[in-house]
Amino acid sequence: MRQMIFFLLFMFMLPVIVVSSEAIHWGFQKGMDGKQAEAGKNLDDILAKYDSFYKGSPDEKVLYLTFDNGYENGHTKTILDTLKKEKVPAAFFITGHYVESAPDLIKRMVKEGHIVGNHSWHHYDLTSVPNSTLIEELKLVEKEVARMTTQKKTKYVRPPRGIFSENVLKTAQKEGYTHVMWSVAYVDWYADQPKGKKYAYDEIMKQIHPGAVILLHSVSKDNAEALPDVIRDLKKQGYKFRSLDELAGAR
Repeated sequence: MRQMIFFLLFMFMLPVIVVSSEAIHWGFQKGMDGKQAEAGKNLDDILAKYDSFYKGSPDEKVLYLTFDNGYENGHTKTILDTLKKEKVPAAFFITGHYVESAPDLIKRMVKEGHIVGNHSWHHYDLTSVPNSTLIEELKLVEKEVARMTTQKKTKYVRPPRGIFSENVLKTAQKEGYTHVMWSVAYVDWYADQPKGKKYAYDEIMKQIHPGAVILLHSVSKDNAEALPDVIRDLKKQGYKFRSLDELAGAR
């Protein structure tokens, strides 16, 4: 009995490790002139703590192409055609709406060797929901992708609107998921506000750097039209496109 009392007292004296649920809005200093984007030490450290990432090595001219697919706007087929022609792998982060509305495109993504990532079912701010809901949001997407394709795990997560917390990272990691942020992006998600192929091309190219994880939204006609020139011109600069699996495996 005495030993039990001492044990319980000892347990109560242990420090309680509290994981923050404070919302973090992803942001970084954009890359320029071939220099890497920088999110700062605090964000670098918190991502690394949970095996998450937003860029690769600064020493290799390697790029990682990713798309966020919240809903289908008629441009993903063109994007997939370009990727197939140029032999470039990509990752597509999809929502529940996309799962329900564009199953044939999801099947094509997997069939052609691309990764389907997890953008959550309802596109909630994941910092605003209980952990049980967070897990359900990710599992629902994963279950449906596994049902319709040969990909059984949507192991890469991109948080809706780039909002996350340490608690979100930790909870997702415990369930086998890795958060993937990005180091190249521009405002391209307003489908009703096209600015033209050249604008998209220029916005992407001026931020490119070794190890870049590029985020594009598939709803953008500008992106779909600019992509062939972006890929070809980056290849001419000596860049190679690789899968997120290679980046994750190298960490």
